[in-house]
Amino acid sequence: MASQSAPKLTEEQYLAIERAAEFKSEYFDGEMFAMSGASMRHGRVQRNILGELHNALRGSQCEPFGQDLRVRVSGRLYTYPDISVVCGEPLLADDHQDVLLNPVVIVEVLSPSTENYDRGLKLQHYRTIATLQEHILVDQTQVRIEQYTRQDNAVWTVRDLQGLDAELTLASIGVSLSLRRIYDRVEFPFT
Repeated sequence: MASQSAPKLTEEQYLAIERAAEFKSEYFDGEMFAMSGASMRHGRVQRNILGELHNALRGSQCEPFGQDLRVRVSGRLYTYPDISVVCGEPLLADDHQDVLLNPVVIVEVLSPSTENYDRGLKLQHYRTIATLQEHILVDQTQVRIEQYTRQDNAVWTVRDLQGLDAELTLASIGVSLSLRRIYDRVEFPFT
């Protein structure tokens, strides 16, 4: 007997299920994918970056959001980035005010279980967001950050930052963050 694949969910079905759910799930091509919990290192790195951005952007036109705000990348993909930054008025998908449409910066803290996805398919899709200027991948197993920046000609450049003395400069929002502060209190598995 042939097995039948489950029917694909529409965006509207996903959002209805997700808004009623106790746990977060991302959406890709009609399927929902449950998000797993984070490690202590992941949580510390994410909290450090969000705190630094919150302090640096206070009083500016830009505002950082944590991993509870959903981003609509396209009709095919909804994600929960670790951090997203919007400048100016946030554009939201509907009256629920829980789907951001215009991030300028997205930060993902890499996890062993999702690193390939974050570096591959998700990275490709993020680059299609018209407002996105910088996409940051933060390693939680070593002091290393990859910064992808959109250039005027729609070409993306990458900077590979390593070491506690390095600085992450986010030109799109006018902020520089010390890697020493980003990795504050983070213990690495092999040290």
